[in-house]
Amino acid sequence: MGGEVKSPLDTDLFIALLNPTIALALGAAFSMLWFHQRHRPYLAVLAISYSVSAAGFLLQYFTLPIGMMPTKLVSNVCFTIAGCCLAGAIVARNGRQVPYLAMSALMGSGLSALMWFTFAAPDLTWRILSMNFAFGGLALLVAAELRPVRRNGPIENILFILSLLSGLNFFVRTLVVVILHGPFTSYDGFYASTYWTTALLTHALLSLLIALCLFTAAALDVMKALKTETHTDPLSGLLNRRGFEERATVLLERCAAAKFPVTLVLADLDHFKALNDLHGHAAGDRVIADFAAKLRLAAGARGVAGRIGGEEFAVLLPLSDLGAARLFAEAVRTLYSAGSVDGLPPGTKVTASFGVAARSGEEALQPLMRRADEALYIAKRNGRDSVRLSLERSETMFTPEPLRIG
Repeated sequence: MGGEVKSPLDTDLFIALLNPTIALALGAAFSMLWFHQRHRPYLAVLAISYSVSAAGFLLQYFTLPIGMMPTKLVSNVCFTIAGCCLAGAIVARNGRQVPYLAMSALMGSGLSALMWFTFAAPDLTWRILSMNFAFGGLALLVAAELRPVRRNGPIENILFILSLLSGLNFFVRTLVVVILHGPFTSYDGFYASTYWTTALLTHALLSLLIALCLFTAAALDVMKALKTETHTDPLSGLLNRRGFEERATVLLERCAAAKFPVTLVLADLDHFKALNDLHGHAAGDRVIADFAAKLRLAAGARGVAGRIGGEEFAVLLPLSDLGAARLFAEAVRTLYSAGSVDGLPPGTKVTASFGVAARSGEEALQPLMRRADEALYIAKRNGRDSVRLSLERSETMFTPEPLRIG
């Protein structure tokens, strides 16, 4: 028995439902992502974008009671909302300011031209060109916004390329098809035309590629957040010991390659156990948070600061010699001992001791920390609330052999 031959109606229905089905599935997927990650609003905007675009595609085939041409207008309004939401979500996800004014001008012009060529001077070809050029401009606007961040990672670069391709698709494909197969005078045979077939296929392909890229971006955002949580001390907001050691090791390697000086400052809060016993753990937590805030402020963006123990902190300072690191430690010590901590009784003085060591040669982190810790021990032993330097040379430094004669 021969296979069943599908009628053209079956094929047309399949094509009609292809993009709405894909869009609804993507909208549902982004909705689920947003439900579990409410702090990422761009996921909700993406869900709205794909869901509204599904309605837009359905209204291209199915007419509302308001009539055919008003239904087409509603369909294009849906596409406009979906395009603006998608563009805004992509730009916002990459930390850029959403260009609302430019987006409104582009899509407002497109819709205005659409209404003119729908009701004032009916012309299907110009309606096609008006909306496609508006969407092409929107895609290129997104590409322009992503251009400064495209080297931040592969996702940013792929989204930049896809935005360019989308813009070219709306401009070049539309012009080529209209020139070769147009102009279009009515909707008779329009949905079987080369223009509509290529529009559906390219939209489905680009939508899937962009969605996959954004899914990957969302997954990477989650992984980055999890890594941040595992490397950050929740009380102080600084890196924990693991995070500090990983970040400091990378920084030491970079400084060694560039021959930059590096110093390490270790700090320990004085009499912290006694303070905890006297005023309670809540007061101790406030002391740690307050000291960490001052340390972070002093270290700035260049230094790597971490809480490596209960009341022990570390700061790795690139481009700093022993003298500069000593001034840094003295500034933090003076600032902290002269201030007060919220929640502690008036007049309660909290101090810290510091040990400073300058890197010798390509000294690794652990021996550098050992020398800074020895200097810190001296500061604690000699009365606390002071800064001590490690003048010891690293064991890994090259020591020339004595010259032998004969």
